[in-house]
Amino acid sequence: MSNTRRTDPKTNATERMRAARAQAERSDRIRRRVVVGAASAAVLALAAGVAFAVGGSSGSSSDSAAGGPLVAPANTTGPDGTVITYGKADAPHTLEIYEDFRCPFCEQLETTTGKTVQQLADNGTYKIEYHLATFLDKNLGGKGSRTALAAAGAALNEGVDKFKAFHDVLYANQPDERSDAFGDVNHILDLAGQVPGLKTDGFVKAVQDGTYAPWAAKVNEEFNKSDVTGTPTVKLDGRKLNVLTNGKAASHEEFTAMVKQVTG
Repeated sequence: MSNTRRTDPKTNATERMRAARAQAERSDRIRRRVVVGAASAAVLALAAGVAFAVGGSSGSSSDSAAGGPLVAPANTTGPDGTVITYGKADAPHTLEIYEDFRCPFCEQLETTTGKTVQQLADNGTYKIEYHLATFLDKNLGGKGSRTALAAAGAALNEGVDKFKAFHDVLYANQPDERSDAFGDVNHILDLAGQVPGLKTDGFVKAVQDGTYAPWAAKVNEEFNKSDVTGTPTVKLDGRKLNVLTNGKAASHEEFTAMVKQVTG
């Protein structure tokens, strides 16, 4: 007599359904662990006052517009027009700010200390040089950093003040870094509507066409050549300022004191 058992088709189908359900549950648990792990890492980094670590170059090959001709916006400075300067050109000191539009720590700095940073530039204490990056697109997936930076280039082409206002609007409305909301051109254009006079026909076309996507890629290349290993990084006359410590961005008084210490 054979020891082989004949399997009931209904039983077999039920077992397959159970196996499929178990696999789906395992996949869901793994997905939740990844998401929670990423969030926990961000919280731990924030608690330690650590900048968002640069994870390597953000490739732009997946963004077709980045393969177009390199067109630098008006009002740029630095190598190949990759630096954005705000403030009086003859200011005696230079504040360098290294940021990524998707970086949550950059958002904390800008929304906490940003007004003081701008005031000191406006009164001539220093000029600001923005060095922007898109590395979080590679670290977290998506194209939000590149799309936001390209749109910032379109704003810069309209004027330095327009760039600065748009820069501030982006940080004031920054989505969770795991979200790629900034990758939606229509969302970017909606935010641009908060800057009076920014949404000219030329600006809208440049954002929709990705005119400054190749420039954004070049800006990121220059960022990667720096010695900066995390964002935000702020340097005054080459000296790094501790603008994010113990999970908090520097206050008005703390930042002003750091500036005075360097400038005398």
